[in-house]
Amino acid sequence: MQSMYYIGLDVHKKTISYCVKDGSGHVHAEGTIPATRLDLDQWMKALPQPWTAAMEATLFTGWIYDHLLPHAAALKVAHPLMLRAIAAAKKKNDRIDASKIADCLRCDFLPECYRASTPIRERRRTLRYRNLLVRQAVQMKNKIAVLLMEAGVSYNKQKLHKVGYFRELLVTHPDIDEGLRSLLRLCRETLVRLGKTESALVRSLERDPFLRERIERLMTIPAVGPITALTWALEVGEVGRFSSIKKAISYCGLCGAEKRSADTLQRTPLSKQRNKHLQTILIEAAKMAPRHSPALAMIYDQEKQKGNANRATLAVARKLVAYLVAVDRRQKDFLVVENENRTAA
Repeated sequence: MQSMYYIGLDVHKKTISYCVKDGSGHVHAEGTIPATRLDLDQWMKALPQPWTAAMEATLFTGWIYDHLLPHAAALKVAHPLMLRAIAAAKKKNDRIDASKIADCLRCDFLPECYRASTPIRERRRTLRYRNLLVRQAVQMKNKIAVLLMEAGVSYNKQKLHKVGYFRELLVTHPDIDEGLRSLLRLCRETLVRLGKTESALVRSLERDPFLRERIERLMTIPAVGPITALTWALEVGEVGRFSSIKKAISYCGLCGAEKRSADTLQRTPLSKQRNKHLQTILIEAAKMAPRHSPALAMIYDQEKQKGNANRATLAVARKLVAYLVAVDRRQKDFLVVENENRTAA
């Protein structure tokens, strides 16, 4: 049998540090190569066969992973927060990091993280770009209000961004001079362009054959619209990665960290180790959910009676996660069970 060679990769924007070891830990090669596809191809030709490699999850890991995968016996991505051997080291540089990743891989001690498929990552990139456009649109709306307030112009806050009212305000208000008017028109044109682009991106994802059936199934859940369904499908990827609903809730950032020592238990606020895109969307959906579902409204009211509206919203968000996981696992539409006044998926 051929012995396996283990490669640790420390990935950066412009360079990749590597360390090649055999099963006994002997170093066969190490060094640094430019982070380009051509240099990776030339580097792989000189590697001993067969080989398996591992790297940390970074911004640049995606394309490197896709490029190396067809040539490797196995390729793994490590969770950066769990690589304590590297993070806690007294001496740390790229060469040492690559060597330690190779050792973790060789000893089967590498803390792997989930790696979404290429089609999911490509569509996720589109959805996150849509989220950027939404944030920019909000900034532009705020800028319009700021420009008016700087000039002492009074306006109707509820009607400001309506087309007719905005056009009439520019023409009729005596305190808006020509310089301010041109800036306001530029802001308005930018806002309209952002809105059209954002809508086009959402429509393209909704009509995508790869996602359409799954999105339609998720949207049968009360209070789950196209944005919530798209965010869940693209950020989660495969729902089978979660062995329980509690783990899915933790991934969405809807629970706090737990610190237990002996008989002392301390609960902290919402953990920062979460998928921020899912957390934001689910909390927004949870605020609207009680209006669309009697069962979710009951959960909200029960928690709110304890005196905290934010905790009530989180309870609804956690229930939505349970619904989403159930619908995704069973691949069936959401179903309301009338018996015993229970709602199930």
